[in-house]
Amino acid sequence: MGSTPRWGITLPLRGMALPDQRDLVAALPDLGYTDAWSSEVNGADAFTPLAAAAQWTSGLRFGTAIAGIFTRGPALLAMDAATCASLAPGRFVLGIGVSSPVIVEDWNGLTLDRPYQRAKDTLRFLRAALAGEKVTGQFETFTVSGFRLDPPPAQPPGLVLAALRPGMVRLAAAHADGAITNWLSPADVPTVRAVAGPDCELIARLFVCPVADPGTARAIGRRLIAAYLTVPAYAAFHEWLGRGEILRPMQEAWAAGDRKRALELIPDKLVDELVVHGEPAACRDRVAQYQASGLDTPVVMVVPAPGVDEAEAVRQLAPAG
Repeated sequence: MGSTPRWGITLPLRGMALPDQRDLVAALPDLGYTDAWSSEVNGADAFTPLAAAAQWTSGLRFGTAIAGIFTRGPALLAMDAATCASLAPGRFVLGIGVSSPVIVEDWNGLTLDRPYQRAKDTLRFLRAALAGEKVTGQFETFTVSGFRLDPPPAQPPGLVLAALRPGMVRLAAAHADGAITNWLSPADVPTVRAVAGPDCELIARLFVCPVADPGTARAIGRRLIAAYLTVPAYAAFHEWLGRGEILRPMQEAWAAGDRKRALELIPDKLVDELVVHGEPAACRDRVAQYQASGLDTPVVMVVPAPGVDEAEAVRQLAPAG
């Protein structure tokens, strides 16, 4: 999806109302940002912030990271993607993924079943639908009868897949234009790259806490690590990356309900590997290490912290500083 060096930001910022972010978004290209990727958990949805941002600047590539394939039906995903593609022609990428049992089952009352096959089926459907084809077919995990976008996007968006383990990474390399991952260190990037191959764009959201005091940053980082790396998919990802033994005591304490002990069992070294923190210049250098290790598109996620002005942090974390 191009060889231009990329440096992305996560939108919307958590601490500002979306309409108040207009001027900052408009300034992002001049600051050196090339990309803006959304994040969908339990706040803003994946598409609406990008639809707004597409009206504020024509200088960014936009992407969803990620839109869930269980919480939206295949046709609705295609409609959402076609709408954003029409607002940012040639500059929109649809990032899709399985999401998590909490989001799919606990919050939406759906069943997360056969995630690999569902991802494969969804990619096949989207390729056809976004190209303007009429889709009728019995896929392995769903059936579509007579769906056609009206109108289809003049320029179909790129497709990227959230991938944490070898099977999904290979699926992304074979059937999508790129793979989205996160919660990895620069030293982990070559492991993922070796599976993805040289032609698959690798995108990763990096949690960046621009706080000078290591103690404060590590306390914030521990809470993030405990929240994410106790999720089965992330636990398996880090087992593959070789951190199974390091993370197991924390995961066992978390599963037993002892959250305080779980946080205490996360070593400083692990936080320093997985969370970018320090003065803004040091954070920029750390992000650049990911690129030097083989990551194509780093996407900065400014982590809210005491005393951190998120808008100013975005400016300070831009590649030009």
